[in-house]
Order: sequence, then structure tokens, then C-alpha cells
Amino acid sequence: MIRPFKLYRQTKHLVLIALFFLGTVSSWASFILLPMDANLQKNHLKAYGITFWTLEQGQKAQWLLNYRGGSFLLEDSKATRKECQIRDVTYIILSDLEAEKILIEISSPSKNMEAVLLEKTPKIAVYSPKGKKPWDDAVTMVLKYAEIPFDVIYDAEVLDDTLKIYEWVHLHHEDFTGQFGKFYGSYRTANWYVQDKLNAEIAAKELGYTSVAAVKLAVSLKIKEFVKAGGFMFAMCSATDSFDISLAAEGVDICETMFDGDPSEANYQSKLDFSKTLAFKDFKLVRNPTEYEFSSIDMTRKRKIKRTQDYFSLMEYSAKWDPIPTMLCQNHTLLVKGFMGQTTAFDRQNIKASVLVMGESKLNHEARYIHGTIGKGMWTFYGGHDPEDYQHLVGDPKTELDLHPNSPGYRLILNNVLFPAAKKKEQKT
Repeated sequence: MIRPFKLYRQTKHLVLIALFFLGTVSSWASFILLPMDANLQKNHLKAYGITFWTLEQGQKAQWLLNYRGGSFLLEDSKATRKECQIRDVTYIILSDLEAEKILIEISSPSKNMEAVLLEKTPKIAVYSPKGKKPWDDAVTMVLKYAEIPFDVIYDAEVLDDTLKIYEWVHLHHEDFTGQFGKFYGSYRTANWYVQDKLNAEIAAKELGYTSVAAVKLAVSLKIKEFVKAGGFMFAMCSATDSFDISLAAEGVDICETMFDGDPSEANYQSKLDFSKTLAFKDFKLVRNPTEYEFSSIDMTRKRKIKRTQDYFSLMEYSAKWDPIPTMLCQNHTLLVKGFMGQTTAFDRQNIKASVLVMGESKLNHEARYIHGTIGKGMWTFYGGHDPEDYQHLVGDPKTELDLHPNSPGYRLILNNVLFPAAKKKEQKT
């Protein structure tokens, strides 16, 4: 696991890290480079899986930040070569001298590059309901595609403190407000909506709660505790803003009768506590239960961008000074195709000053990809539903990632999966 990036800002310490990398190289006979630039790598997504796999074999790896799109340097072995061939991942065999030259170049103060040692894979959980629909979700799909192992957990496991055995959790496209995704206006008579609502209400009673909203609040608080204690949390689409709404509305009934059996309480907007949230502040809730929107955080209905112009830019950071946001933004392009979702992007006016905006659309001044810390842990929110399906609708077939092996949007997800594997650097105070 990694400590927050502010703790890295010691020049002497960075020099020692560079020397350590060079010493590590001399102990390896030869190396495998997984180039991650745009033109050479046949399958960027599965390259993450290869790196994850080598760590599971007890080997170490290095993430070469800003070197050829964020390449990976692995120990050479017949088994690793075979895995690369099976998974159709481009690899290059390097001698120890060739690898050492690369690391010397990376360590130069004039280069905005860094080599980060990867040591141990994080244990991964995906918070997801059983029997989820085939249109969900991007993280689960890319983990399976990259062959990165994970466990599926849900409310009962979170409330039973099962999260303590994991280092990383992804929040499936959940509605943590207890309003059933605000699908009521369009789908209240659909069989899948009626059945999902009934199943959720039965599960809430079995867990000892009076409503689904009460369960989701309890789960939100548990996940927040997990992050504060040093965990890593990643969320996309509606799991981002609804998570913070749930936290801000602790002790306040914001649900209408069709969601929890009783009316919302009067003046609930004025009772929200934004000090409890991770990312967002001063947002206005959408009171209409038939409107497919949670709050002013989301830009979906406010944005006026043509599909052909819908891109967002990744920020560039100093690899040596700010390795964590640099890791999270590793890609073979700085311009990523936009994509829609129930929560597509975040209104900059509702983002706390302490939050790092790592990806933004300059045309609409909206944030797409944000990151922050709380306690000893970190979280990342990513707007949109599916990076390779511009406007994914209910009932649409899932994305076939074999058609998108070089997806920049999916790479951002895998950056978040891999970065907790980086060696934690201890520093004297």
C-alpha cells in the first residue's frame, strides 16, 4: 500500500529510491518489458493482468511512470513469456544492461519519469448485488478480461466487517440513497424493477433494518471506515454522488413514500451535513421522485457537448514528486473519449477544494476523474458508466472488451486496481 503523495516530497529520499532500483536490476538476470505506448502494445488491458500475475508468482515488478505510456518491467522467465503469448500481450526481452540504461534515464532529474517498485497484489472486493444485470459493470468486466482475481461482496458482508480482509474495493453502480436508482419514473412497472425493489426490501428486513435507505447508510458508513483505516476505494457512475449524498443525509429522511413507505421529512435540504462527505459540497438534491437524477453534482443534463467533441483531458503530474496521481493517470494518450452515465461528470462548483481533479472536460468545465484521501486511505471517483459505450441504456448488451484491448478509458480503471501494489516508502519524521 502507498502513503499519500504529499509524503513523497523529499529529494534525498527519491535519490535513495533510484539507487535501490538500480541495485534491484543487477540481481535479475534479464527482463521483460511490457511497452504501454500507443503503437506497439497489442493489448494494454491484459498487460495489467500479466503484471498482476507475476506479482502473484512471488516476483517483483516495476511500473515505469511516464516511460512509453507507463510500461512495466518484469523479471524474465519462461512462464511469463508463455503467459504473454497466451494473452496476446506485446513484450520485449531486455538484457540487464539494457534495463539498467532505461532506469538510469528514468532516474535523471531532467526526466519527468519514475520507477515504482510493485511488490504485493492487493486483495480485491467488488461491492455488487447478486444477479446484477448484464449491462453492469465496467470494473467487473475489465477485471475478468484482464484475468485479475476478485471477490464479490454485498451488504451482509460489508456489515459483517468482511471488508477488513481486503485492501481495495470497487462500488458497483449502486444507489446508496435508497431510492432504487431513481428508476421509478420510467421503470416502476417493469418486472426487473419490481423484483429488485422487493428483493432489496426483504434483504433489509433480514439484516434488521426498517428500510433499504437505512441499510445503504450503514453500508456507506462501513465503507468510509474502511477507507479511513487505510483502504482503497474506487467508484463509478451513480455510486460516486449517491455515496456522498448518503453520508451527508445521515439521520435525515430524504426518501419519498414510494421508496421507503413514508414521506421525506420537511426541509431536508437544509439538514444535509457536507462535512461528512468525501468529495462533494453544497449540492442541491433533486426532490422529484420521478426525475432520473440525484442532485446538482451530476452534469448529465447541464452539459452541452456534442458526441464528436466529448473528450476529457488527463492532468500531467511530476512523477518524482507526485507518484500517486501520476500512477492513476498513466496512459498512452492524454485525451480520453467521454462517455455517459447516470452520473456522467461532476460539477466543479460542488467539488471540495481538497479534492484532486485528474481529468476534466475543458469545453464544459466539468470534472470526470477525481481523487482524494481520508484518514490513512484513498478514494477515486470516475464519472460515466462504460468507457467504450457512449450512452449505455438499460437492457443493452455488455461491451465486448476483445474489441477494445487498447481502451484508454478502461486503463484508468486498471491504474486504480494496480497502484496499491506499489511499495510503501517509509520516511523519517
